[in-house]
Amino acid sequence: MAEFRVPERHAQVLEYAQSLTPPAGWKIEVSGDEIIMMAGPSVIHQRNLFIVREQFDARRPTGLMPSENTDLASPSVGKLRNPDLTYIPVSVVELGGNEVPAELAAIAVEIVSVSNPENDLVGKVRDYPLMQIPLYLVIDPREGTVVLFSDPVGGAYRQRWTGEFGDVVPIPPPSDFGLMTAGLVRY
Repeated sequence: MAEFRVPERHAQVLEYAQSLTPPAGWKIEVSGDEIIMMAGPSVIHQRNLFIVREQFDARRPTGLMPSENTDLASPSVGKLRNPDLTYIPVSVVELGGNEVPAELAAIAVEIVSVSNPENDLVGKVRDYPLMQIPLYLVIDPREGTVVLFSDPVGGAYRQRWTGEFGDVVPIPPPSDFGLMTAGLVRY
């Protein structure tokens, strides 16, 4: 079996991004040759994330832990993304470092940013299935909508569930519950 090698260009961009020290309250992501810097979230963003996280935490499968703003890395496809919330194996702590292999994430949750919605609605919809993240939940307080992407095959999600604030989102296993969205707040 041939040894896997990260493409040199991807490795260079990731290495450079990891060497940067963003200002307080900012975070860095990498998508191919693009380095993305984002400002910290608003209070409405944080409240919506809290409402979602409480429900996921109550149904958290054994062996998974919640993690906010964790770097999920996929060097083979040149991606380093930092979802608002993810659930990763507790055993990942043994790996050490600041990055988690993206394929270990059970889900990525994003609250759409007012300042850069395209990052969550276009870039991450493109990147997360390439990174082998099985579920991507997008909550858009600008529009009052919720989208759950699932079943990544061939670098794209094959399934898409769309609803509005107030609907119940059918979260599949391993969590397997109906996510209540009535308490979410619009910007």
